[in-house]
Amino acid sequence: MEVIEKIKIPLFPLNAVLFPGGALPLRIFEPRYLDMVSDCMKNDSRIGVVLIENGHEAGSAAKAHEVGTISFISYWHKRNDGMLGITLTGEQRFRVISTEVKANQLIIAEVELLPNIEASNNEHNAEQLINLLKQIIAQLEPPYTTMEKFYEDLDWVSARLIELLPLPLIEKQTMLMMSNVTQRINHLQPLLVAMEML
Repeated sequence: MEVIEKIKIPLFPLNAVLFPGGALPLRIFEPRYLDMVSDCMKNDSRIGVVLIENGHEAGSAAKAHEVGTISFISYWHKRNDGMLGITLTGEQRFRVISTEVKANQLIIAEVELLPNIEASNNEHNAEQLINLLKQIIAQLEPPYTTMEKFYEDLDWVSARLIELLPLPLIEKQTMLMMSNVTQRINHLQPLLVAMEML
């Protein structure tokens, strides 16, 4: 697989999978992540969202999957409960090469950026997938209702469905690692049929 470049970023291990183009609202309360968010806002730098493989979101550094998504802070506000609310927007997939755990348990990783997903011209029951996504988004709140929509782009449509539907996290991770829309949708469709959504 072609590698574009290597960079160093802080990792945010979560029980969530974010795809490029996706939005992820979060509450930030741990000091290490408050510091991370502050640094990223000050320096306009990026955060790597990765699915936890073993461990927890809070406390000691969790072991995370090696493929994740680089994100930037697209929105922030102070919540009524006093916590910091942010929305991360996914930009590009990456693979972790090496990690270093700081004293505060923040993980800094050297990562290689992965190329954008290959386009596919196949229809893949596109109309069914698009209609399903429109129904789901209509029931949600910002940032999903306010984000720019690309319903003609099957990469965007399938990624949003995977993020928003209650699929097993390991299935979401498996599809994040795929570099071809056809492969991803062929994996997704039987899952949707099993959930009686197609």
